[in-house]
Amino acid sequence: MLINSLHQSPQRCVRLRYAVGLVAGAAALLALAARLAGAQEHAHAAEAPASPTHAHTASAASANAALHMEMTPALRPTAADSLRAAKIAAALRVALAKYTDTTAAVADGYHMFLPGVKTQKVYHFTNNWRAMQEAVRFEPTRPTSLLYRKDSTGTLVLIGAMYTAPKRFSYERLDARVPLSIARWHKHVNWCLPKRGEMARWTEQRDGVPVFGPESPVVTKEACDAVGGRFMPTVFGWMLHANVFAGDDPASVWGDEHAGPDMHAGMKMHGLE
Repeated sequence: MLINSLHQSPQRCVRLRYAVGLVAGAAALLALAARLAGAQEHAHAAEAPASPTHAHTASAASANAALHMEMTPALRPTAADSLRAAKIAAALRVALAKYTDTTAAVADGYHMFLPGVKTQKVYHFTNNWRAMQEAVRFEPTRPTSLLYRKDSTGTLVLIGAMYTAPKRFSYERLDARVPLSIARWHKHVNWCLPKRGEMARWTEQRDGVPVFGPESPVVTKEACDAVGGRFMPTVFGWMLHANVFAGDDPASVWGDEHAGPDMHAGMKMHGLE
C-alpha cells in the first residue's frame, strides 16, 4: 500500500524519504540520550544525602536547563485561535480515550521512551511511524507520543499527548498546526556532547554541575570546544504537549511546564530533528 502511494505521487515519495531520514538520525540521538539518562541516574543514586551544597548545585543545574530551551513567542490570542485550539483538544481527547491502559498504546505501536529510567516526571510512549508522518503532515488525533504520569500507587495515568514538527519549521508553519497564541512550542538547543567514542565523559561534573547535556552551563560552540566536547545547536525538533485530561481550561491543556525550573525532570530527550 505504501509503495503504491509513493508511485502515485513523486512529491509524497520525496517527503516521506526525508521523514525517514529524520527518524533515522533521531534514532542515533535517542540511543545517545538513553545512555546519558542511565549514566546520570546512576550518578545521582551515588550522591550523598541532601545538603545545602547539594541543593545549590541542583538549583544551578535546573537553571542551566532553561538555557537549552527555545520557546515560540507568546502572541495575542484571538477568538478564532481559541476556537481552533479547543477543537484540536476536544478531538485529541476523544482519540486518546482508548489509551488509558498502556497495553492498548503498545498494541498501536507506542513504546515507552527510556523504560530503564524509573524517575521520570512524565513518561513518553512514542510511535516512530507517527513521528515520521508528523514531519510531513499534521493530524491532531494521531500524535507522536502519549504522555503518562505515575500516581501514588505507581500506576501510569494518561495525561495527554505530544506533537512534534521538524526543527526547520517557521513560526507560521507551527501556528498553522496549533495557534501560537494559545500554545507555545519548544525545542532543545545548544547542547554540548562528549565527542564520539568518549561516552564515559557523560557523567563529568564541574562544581557539582554536569559538563555535558541539558543541565550544563555550556551553551556556545566556543565553550563546548574548550571542554573538548561536540556542539549541537539544535537537538531534535519542535515539540508541544497537549495535556487534554487536565481539564477544559486552555492554560491547563496547553500550559507549557518546560518554562518552569524542573522542565522534563528525568525526561529531557525526545522528538525529531
